[in-house]
Amino acid sequence: MDQIVGGITNFILSVIDTGGYAGIFVLMALEGSFFPLPSEIILPFSGYLVAQERFSLWMVALVGALGNIAGTLFSYSVARYLGLPFLYKYGKYMFVTRHDIDQAWRVFQKYGIPIIFFSRLIPGLRGFIPIPAGVARMRVLPFILYVFVGSFLYSAVLTYLGVVVGENWDTMSAYFKQVDILVLIAATLFITWWVRRHIRLIRQERHMQNHE
Repeated sequence: MDQIVGGITNFILSVIDTGGYAGIFVLMALEGSFFPLPSEIILPFSGYLVAQERFSLWMVALVGALGNIAGTLFSYSVARYLGLPFLYKYGKYMFVTRHDIDQAWRVFQKYGIPIIFFSRLIPGLRGFIPIPAGVARMRVLPFILYVFVGSFLYSAVLTYLGVVVGENWDTMSAYFKQVDILVLIAATLFITWWVRRHIRLIRQERHMQNHE
Protein backbone atom coordinates (compact mmCIF):
# COMPACT_ATOMS: atom_id res chain seq x y z
CA MET A 1 0.00 0.00 0.00
CA ASP A 2 2.88 2.40 0.69
CA GLN A 3 3.95 1.86 -2.93
CA ILE A 4 0.47 2.92 -4.07
CA VAL A 5 0.60 6.05 -1.92
CA GLY A 6 4.10 6.85 -3.15
CA GLY A 7 3.03 6.24 -6.75
CA ILE A 8 0.04 8.59 -6.44
CA THR A 9 2.21 11.26 -4.84
CA ASN A 10 4.92 10.97 -7.49
CA PHE A 11 2.29 11.10 -10.25
CA ILE A 12 0.79 14.31 -8.81
CA LEU A 13 4.16 16.00 -8.38
CA SER A 14 5.24 14.99 -11.87
CA VAL A 15 2.06 16.32 -13.51
CA ILE A 16 2.40 19.67 -11.73
CA ASP A 17 6.12 19.96 -12.39
CA THR A 18 5.81 19.24 -16.11
CA GLY A 19 2.29 20.49 -16.86
CA GLY A 20 2.33 23.75 -14.93
CA TYR A 21 -1.05 25.42 -14.53
CA ALA A 22 -2.61 22.98 -17.01
CA GLY A 23 -1.45 20.11 -14.82
CA ILE A 24 -2.99 21.73 -11.73
CA PHE A 25 -6.26 22.20 -13.64
CA VAL A 26 -6.44 18.54 -14.68
CA LEU A 27 -5.57 17.24 -11.21
CA MET A 28 -8.12 19.51 -9.50
CA ALA A 29 -10.75 18.50 -12.05
CA LEU A 30 -10.17 14.86 -11.13
CA GLU A 31 -10.19 15.81 -7.43
CA GLY A 32 -13.62 17.39 -7.86
CA SER A 33 -15.15 14.47 -9.74
CA PHE A 34 -15.74 10.76 -9.17
CA PHE A 35 -11.97 10.18 -9.43
CA PRO A 36 -10.67 12.12 -6.42
CA LEU A 37 -7.01 12.86 -5.96
CA PRO A 38 -5.76 14.42 -2.70
CA SER A 39 -5.82 18.20 -3.03
CA GLU A 40 -3.84 18.17 0.22
CA ILE A 41 -0.86 17.20 -1.97
CA ILE A 42 -1.75 19.08 -5.17
CA LEU A 43 -2.16 22.56 -3.69
CA PRO A 44 0.61 22.68 -1.05
CA PHE A 45 3.16 21.44 -3.59
CA SER A 46 1.92 24.12 -6.01
CA GLY A 47 2.38 26.61 -3.17
CA TYR A 48 5.92 25.38 -2.67
CA LEU A 49 6.55 26.14 -6.35
CA VAL A 50 5.02 29.60 -5.80
CA ALA A 51 7.73 30.17 -3.19
CA GLN A 52 10.26 29.09 -5.84
CA GLU A 53 8.73 31.73 -8.17
CA ARG A 54 7.44 29.09 -10.59
CA PHE A 55 3.79 29.99 -10.07
CA SER A 56 1.59 32.80 -8.80
CA LEU A 57 -0.45 32.09 -5.64
CA TRP A 58 -3.61 33.68 -6.99
CA MET A 59 -3.27 31.95 -10.35
CA VAL A 60 -2.92 28.57 -8.59
CA ALA A 61 -6.05 29.33 -6.53
CA LEU A 62 -7.94 30.42 -9.66
CA VAL A 63 -6.85 27.45 -11.77
CA GLY A 64 -7.60 25.09 -8.87
CA ALA A 65 -11.11 26.51 -8.53
CA LEU A 66 -11.75 26.32 -12.29
CA GLY A 67 -10.53 22.72 -12.32
CA ASN A 68 -12.86 21.91 -9.44
CA ILE A 69 -15.76 23.44 -11.39
CA ALA A 70 -14.97 21.18 -14.35
CA GLY A 71 -14.84 18.09 -12.14
CA THR A 72 -18.01 18.85 -10.20
CA LEU A 73 -19.89 19.71 -13.41
CA PHE A 74 -19.03 16.25 -14.70
CA SER A 75 -20.47 14.61 -11.58
CA TYR A 76 -23.44 17.00 -11.61
CA SER A 77 -24.18 16.19 -15.27
CA VAL A 78 -24.00 12.43 -14.76
CA ALA A 79 -26.45 12.69 -11.85
CA ARG A 80 -28.78 15.10 -13.64
CA TYR A 81 -28.98 13.43 -17.04
CA LEU A 82 -28.36 9.75 -16.23
CA GLY A 83 -29.97 9.74 -12.79
CA LEU A 84 -29.71 7.76 -9.58
CA PRO A 85 -30.51 4.35 -11.13
CA PHE A 86 -27.41 4.69 -13.32
CA LEU A 87 -25.23 5.71 -10.37
CA TYR A 88 -26.64 2.99 -8.13
CA LYS A 89 -25.82 0.41 -10.80
CA TYR A 90 -22.48 1.63 -12.14
CA GLY A 91 -21.13 3.91 -9.41
CA LYS A 92 -19.42 1.01 -7.69
CA TYR A 93 -16.96 0.78 -10.58
CA MET A 94 -15.74 4.24 -9.57
CA PHE A 95 -15.88 3.48 -5.83
CA VAL A 96 -19.11 5.50 -5.51
CA THR A 97 -21.37 3.37 -3.34
CA ARG A 98 -25.08 3.65 -2.75
CA HIS A 99 -24.22 4.53 0.86
CA ASP A 100 -22.14 7.52 -0.33
CA ILE A 101 -24.93 8.71 -2.62
CA ASP A 102 -27.63 8.38 0.03
CA GLN A 103 -25.47 10.11 2.63
CA ALA A 104 -24.78 13.03 0.28
CA TRP A 105 -28.52 13.24 -0.48
CA ARG A 106 -29.37 13.44 3.24
CA VAL A 107 -26.80 16.18 3.80
CA PHE A 108 -28.10 18.12 0.78
CA GLN A 109 -31.69 17.85 1.98
CA LYS A 110 -30.76 18.92 5.50
CA TYR A 111 -28.62 21.95 4.67
CA GLY A 112 -29.89 22.90 1.23
CA ILE A 113 -28.04 24.72 -1.52
CA PRO A 114 -25.41 26.41 0.75
CA ILE A 115 -23.87 22.97 1.38
CA ILE A 116 -22.50 23.23 -2.18
CA PHE A 117 -20.22 26.00 -0.87
CA PHE A 118 -19.35 24.45 2.48
CA SER A 119 -18.71 21.00 1.01
CA ARG A 120 -15.81 22.49 -0.99
CA LEU A 121 -14.06 22.91 2.36
CA ILE A 122 -14.75 19.38 3.64
CA PRO A 123 -12.47 16.53 2.46
CA GLY A 124 -14.35 13.36 1.57
CA LEU A 125 -17.66 15.12 0.98
CA ARG A 126 -16.67 17.27 -1.97
CA GLY A 127 -16.89 14.54 -4.56
CA PHE A 128 -20.42 13.38 -3.67
CA ILE A 129 -22.43 16.57 -3.05
CA PRO A 130 -22.76 17.36 -6.81
CA ILE A 131 -24.80 14.15 -7.12
CA PRO A 132 -27.89 15.31 -5.19
CA ALA A 133 -27.50 18.77 -6.73
CA GLY A 134 -27.72 17.19 -10.18
CA VAL A 135 -30.62 14.90 -9.26
CA ALA A 136 -32.48 17.90 -7.78
CA ARG A 137 -31.78 19.77 -11.05
CA MET A 138 -30.26 22.70 -9.24
CA ARG A 139 -29.72 25.63 -11.60
CA VAL A 140 -26.28 25.48 -13.18
CA LEU A 141 -25.17 29.08 -12.65
CA PRO A 142 -25.75 29.15 -8.86
CA PHE A 143 -24.13 25.73 -8.64
CA ILE A 144 -21.03 27.00 -10.45
CA LEU A 145 -20.91 30.13 -8.28
CA TYR A 146 -21.04 28.19 -5.00
CA VAL A 147 -18.40 25.73 -6.21
CA PHE A 148 -16.13 28.50 -7.45
CA VAL A 149 -16.20 30.58 -4.26
CA GLY A 150 -15.71 27.57 -1.98
CA SER A 151 -13.00 26.04 -4.16
CA PHE A 152 -11.15 29.33 -4.59
CA LEU A 153 -10.97 29.93 -0.84
CA TYR A 154 -9.95 26.32 -0.18
CA SER A 155 -7.31 26.42 -2.93
CA ALA A 156 -5.90 29.75 -1.73
CA VAL A 157 -5.50 28.54 1.87
CA LEU A 158 -3.80 25.25 1.00
CA THR A 159 -1.59 26.92 -1.58
CA TYR A 160 -0.55 29.57 0.94
CA LEU A 161 0.44 26.83 3.39
CA GLY A 162 2.70 25.46 0.68
CA VAL A 163 4.17 28.93 0.18
CA VAL A 164 4.99 29.20 3.89
CA VAL A 165 6.72 25.82 3.79
CA GLY A 166 8.62 26.78 0.65
CA GLU A 167 9.80 30.10 2.07
CA ASN A 168 11.07 28.40 5.24
CA TRP A 169 12.28 25.18 3.65
CA ASP A 170 15.89 25.55 4.82
CA THR A 171 14.87 25.61 8.48
CA MET A 172 11.92 23.22 8.18
CA SER A 173 13.43 20.54 5.91
CA ALA A 174 15.12 18.67 8.77
CA TYR A 175 11.81 18.52 10.65
CA PHE A 176 9.91 17.26 7.62
CA LYS A 177 12.45 14.51 7.05
CA GLN A 178 11.65 13.26 10.56
CA VAL A 179 7.88 13.22 10.03
CA ASP A 180 7.85 11.89 6.45
CA ILE A 181 7.50 8.32 7.68
CA LEU A 182 4.60 9.29 9.95
CA VAL A 183 2.81 10.99 7.05
CA LEU A 184 3.35 7.93 4.88
CA ILE A 185 1.99 5.61 7.58
CA ALA A 186 -1.06 7.85 8.14
CA ALA A 187 -1.77 8.09 4.41
CA THR A 188 -1.38 4.33 3.98
CA LEU A 189 -3.75 3.59 6.86
CA PHE A 190 -6.34 6.04 5.54
CA ILE A 191 -6.24 4.71 1.98
CA THR A 192 -6.39 1.11 3.24
CA TRP A 193 -9.42 1.94 5.40
CA TRP A 194 -11.11 3.85 2.57
CA VAL A 195 -10.63 1.08 -0.01
CA ARG A 196 -11.70 -1.70 2.37
CA ARG A 197 -14.74 0.30 3.48
CA HIS A 198 -15.90 0.82 -0.10
CA ILE A 199 -15.28 -2.79 -1.08
CA ARG A 200 -17.29 -3.91 1.95
CA LEU A 201 -20.16 -1.54 1.11
CA ILE A 202 -20.16 -2.63 -2.53
CA ARG A 203 -20.31 -6.30 -1.50
CA GLN A 204 -23.15 -5.57 0.93
CA GLU A 205 -25.12 -3.73 -1.72
CA ARG A 206 -24.53 -6.51 -4.24
CA HIS A 207 -25.68 -9.09 -1.68
CA MET A 208 -28.85 -7.10 -0.99
CA GLN A 209 -29.58 -6.78 -4.71
CA ASN A 210 -29.20 -10.54 -5.20
CA HIS A 211 -31.79 -11.19 -2.47
CA GLU A 212 -34.37 -8.67 -3.68
